[in-house]
Amino acid sequence: MCGIVAYLGPKPAFPILIDGLKRLEYRGYDSAGVAVIESTKTEPAKLVIRKKKGKVKDLLSHVGKEKLTGNVGIGHTRWATHGPPNDVNAHPHRASKGRIAIIHNGIIENYAALRETLDQRGHALLSDTDSEVLVHLIEEIMLGSELSLFDAVRSALKQVVGAYAIVVIDREHPDRLIAARKSSPLVIGMGEDGAFYVASDATPIIPYTKNVVYLEDEEVAALDINEGLRIRTISNVAIAPEVHALEIELEAIEKAGYEHFMLKEIFEQPRSIRDSIRGRINLPLGEIKMGGIDDHWDRWQNASRILILGCGTSWHAGLVAEYLLEEFTRIPVEVEYASEFRYRNPIIHPDDVVIAISQSGETADTLAAIKTAKEAGAHVFGVCNVVGSSIAREAESGAYTHAGPEIGVASTKAFTSQIAVLSMIALHVGFKKGCLPRERFLRLLTELNGIPELVEGVLKQADYIDTIASKFENAENALYLGRGYQFPVALEGALKLKEISYIHAEGYPAAEMKHGPIALIDDDMPVIFIATKDDVYEKVVSNIQEVKARGGKLIAIVTEGDTEAANLADHVIEIPRCVDSLAPLLSVVPLQLLSYRIAVLRGCDVDQPRNLAKSVTVE
Repeated sequence: MCGIVAYLGPKPAFPILIDGLKRLEYRGYDSAGVAVIESTKTEPAKLVIRKKKGKVKDLLSHVGKEKLTGNVGIGHTRWATHGPPNDVNAHPHRASKGRIAIIHNGIIENYAALRETLDQRGHALLSDTDSEVLVHLIEEIMLGSELSLFDAVRSALKQVVGAYAIVVIDREHPDRLIAARKSSPLVIGMGEDGAFYVASDATPIIPYTKNVVYLEDEEVAALDINEGLRIRTISNVAIAPEVHALEIELEAIEKAGYEHFMLKEIFEQPRSIRDSIRGRINLPLGEIKMGGIDDHWDRWQNASRILILGCGTSWHAGLVAEYLLEEFTRIPVEVEYASEFRYRNPIIHPDDVVIAISQSGETADTLAAIKTAKEAGAHVFGVCNVVGSSIAREAESGAYTHAGPEIGVASTKAFTSQIAVLSMIALHVGFKKGCLPRERFLRLLTELNGIPELVEGVLKQADYIDTIASKFENAENALYLGRGYQFPVALEGALKLKEISYIHAEGYPAAEMKHGPIALIDDDMPVIFIATKDDVYEKVVSNIQEVKARGGKLIAIVTEGDTEAANLADHVIEIPRCVDSLAPLLSVVPLQLLSYRIAVLRGCDVDQPRNLAKSVTVE
């Protein structure tokens, strides 16, 4: 959600902050701002704050030709929670004395009580945000008790209920930054020239260093030009920093000539799926290697149930996994919205296995659900994309998808990589449990290994799919229908269209159409069927005939060479034939391309759709 970037070092901070904010734009935001400490040998240090509603380019226009040359600064892109998007609510926020400033990602749940107390003590808060409360509280503690800024931050955070990632600067100490986190990600980069970089994810840091430290919950870091990095918990326990090497290359977060990141990431799917299965499938030996499962095999072998947790696209991937796991392992599976899981007093058993799915590994609702599951004694297995992310560290075991950075807000390659990994989990567990005969296991393994090449074939139809999209750019509603393994694909296709084109779309099991949605069908309604040659194909063809009889505009995703469904549809997109359980890896690709092109034709901001954030790090 909100983006954080900070710099302390020998170079001017402002250009580094702006570059970092641009790299964080994909997270979703409605305002941007920076604070820089300007100091000279002859004049007192000044805390200069510049912030503006809108995009980073609007902030740059606001700054204009003003020269900001200070060597320490903080920057922020805000996604509004408390208070509307405007200049006043934009970050950074300063305290009453004008000495310290803060940027904050997260939600302070008890901010109203804290604000009331501060109001009674004479603090003049200017914004509607929960974040401003924290900077006033820190200032009051620091000036009232003569504590250092580091200790004042620790003391203030003891009074905070909620989630936070913060960076604080002090005009009187332009040689240091203070950073802290709880339930919201924060990473510290260390440059070879003694510089420090702080960000809400690694993308602003990659151009400058690959050496990073991930802050853990309730840790506070002091970054000092002279004293280096020191970390303590809010209860004052010293923590030894553990340095990690980033594996991301700078080229991976550039557009590489594509019009949008989303289009680039759609076309990266043959490689991202290949990377997801590389090193795990060994065809000559006829086996899958998944250490996260094998090292805890007793939990999987004796599992009475598998719970799958996710949000949005990850939830859809979990629905596909439900079909996979129940078919191949014969273990009962339930798929839950992570956002609802812990609030309904769920029944969790110690012999449950919980699979938590998240592209970013930072989804707040999924993290909270994981903690609930662990407290009940369940075994938690994480499936995420970002190495070193909170879910990767919180889970007891897991598997990375290795999809590479996904910058577009609408997930594409993350979805297919998740399904690839979940397919391997189902096949591996099913085979080891003896539920999947070796002959069938080897056949499925071979088919999964060949999926990347088949996706390449689907992508060759991009120009043809563009022509179909041009006929539906003015649609106001759309229905996506599928059955079996293709039902979750229908949900995902509808979500993609909604996210980036703002067309209302719904996904349903095709048989459910008669129980309500069929009332919506008229001559203007596009209906997209995923009608691949599978066990329920004939049933889906019947559903297509029902829509056709009512004048709906039909788009059908069909298996290569199919004529029956193709003859009924107005527009047909073919995908290669493959086993039913792996077909979602192919059928979703044309739906991604269709949504992308419709959004472009409608003039929508594909990579940064309105109101959305890439990583939802608040509840």
